[in-house]
Amino acid sequence: MSAQIKRIRLGDLLVEHKLISESQLIAALNEQKKSGHKLGRVLIENGYVKEDDVLNLLSRQLNVPFVDLSIFQFKPDIVNRIPETAARRFRALALEDTPDGLLVGMADPTNIFAYDDLVRVVKGPIKVAVVKEGDLVAAIDKVYQHGTEIQSLATEIGEDMIENVFDLATLDKIVSQSDAPVVRLIETIFEEAMATNASDIHIEPDETVLRIRRRIDGVLYEQVMDEKAIVPALVSRLKLMASLDIAERRLPQDGRFNIKLKNKAVDVRFSTMPTQYGEAVVMRLLDHSTGVQGLNQIGLSDDIRIRLEKAIHRPHGLLLVTGPTGSGKTTTLYAALNELNTPEKKIITVEDPVEYRLPRINQVQINQKVGLDFARVLRSTLRQDPDIILVGEIRDQETAEIALRASITGHLVMSTLHTNDAISTALRLIDMGVEGFLVASAVHAIVAQRLVRRICDKCTAAHTLDAGQLAWLKAVVGEERLAEMTFQHGTGCPACGHTGYHGRTAVHEMLDITSELADALRHQNYTEFKKHALAQEQFTPLLENSLALAERGLTSIDEVIRISGWID
Repeated sequence: MSAQIKRIRLGDLLVEHKLISESQLIAALNEQKKSGHKLGRVLIENGYVKEDDVLNLLSRQLNVPFVDLSIFQFKPDIVNRIPETAARRFRALALEDTPDGLLVGMADPTNIFAYDDLVRVVKGPIKVAVVKEGDLVAAIDKVYQHGTEIQSLATEIGEDMIENVFDLATLDKIVSQSDAPVVRLIETIFEEAMATNASDIHIEPDETVLRIRRRIDGVLYEQVMDEKAIVPALVSRLKLMASLDIAERRLPQDGRFNIKLKNKAVDVRFSTMPTQYGEAVVMRLLDHSTGVQGLNQIGLSDDIRIRLEKAIHRPHGLLLVTGPTGSGKTTTLYAALNELNTPEKKIITVEDPVEYRLPRINQVQINQKVGLDFARVLRSTLRQDPDIILVGEIRDQETAEIALRASITGHLVMSTLHTNDAISTALRLIDMGVEGFLVASAVHAIVAQRLVRRICDKCTAAHTLDAGQLAWLKAVVGEERLAEMTFQHGTGCPACGHTGYHGRTAVHEMLDITSELADALRHQNYTEFKKHALAQEQFTPLLENSLALAERGLTSIDEVIRISGWID
């Protein structure tokens, strides 16, 4: 047995230090026999003891350091001293070289067998540090990113493509082999995207290189490879997964397929585009493992959430959610549907594409190739005795008029528009050619929204505004208010990939159509409509709400300025 660690009885130790009682230990031991889980996990999950208290006690008892992995700076050459398979098996990560050996963070530092196996793996002495198991699992997913593996697989496929011209007739034979390099490359690309919470994967051939880009929190991150010759094999395999025509390379194609990674069900929306140097691919990843969120989970302020709940429970009328592509409009509409989805209501959706599949709801996929467009489906929908209709997007006058007429004949209709803000949305319908009286009678509420990146809470710090930011804010809020404002930013750390941001949150504005606003719409008087909208006591513009988030330290002033480019 190594002198570095020793076996201890965790339960007895916790009782001895009065962190748990004898009865709690007995109850946890009984549950452990049933579940097979480790005693420490059972104690923590049942709320008998805090994880930090257990780890600090182990640190003192074993005389080993406690390391917070959420802020630790990993070094790839050190991490790779322990292969990923061993790291996952033994719940361990190589942290740094020390004069006494390799410092290894372990979720269970009392596991002597894992310790001895790790000594054999690293072929040298190791020192143990205590780490949180949750942080360890997350860190393993981050530090063992597959950039090197993607490059090596791309090189392997590229060499094959040089030796063998890609033959469509033999494609089925090539991709049927589970160990084919192109299949492993695709799996690795998806694993990398899931580990980094990417929303989109872009595969783009250039003149001499291949670019694989991932969109994380709304921003693209790029990996460039020299193996451009692999593009035909890669795209053809993906097309097969999406049930598309692999021989057609001259026209854009759209499809979808499902994958399962680490017990997560992911729906992939797939799109190709012929470019000068080959077919470019974009894949939107929709994680179904978390399910559809409710209205209280999508970042709505209490005021807007209460008003929106009131709007969606009206028996009829039109609710519009507006914003640019990728602003979370569909998420908001599905959250509303989730609230309304009861056995007493017949709900039909008309979408292009259907993004999330919901039980009890009749969801129709638009298919332009066979003439199944929004207007045609909507006309048929009204004969299906619906209570609630969701229209994925109002794109033309015909669709707008059918949706508006449905909303004034006893149906609640919800839809989206691509407009800059709530005030311009109603006028956009009139610009489409819809009569003002119809818009005034049908539209009851309009929600506009954007997504802003959240400041990483591990590296947040006070932010000193530069000259450009000061000038912009002075023009927006005035010098007097500016003097009282303070902001935060993320300095960058391992937890956020040194971006300063982690995750996104939504910012909204909501406009209720009052009698004064309806009168202005009937007369198509934009000036009066805007004047009454801005005078509405409960209406707060997107810019004000985003500034409020920045002042609370949830997002940065850079994010406010970025989204304000969309705001009139």
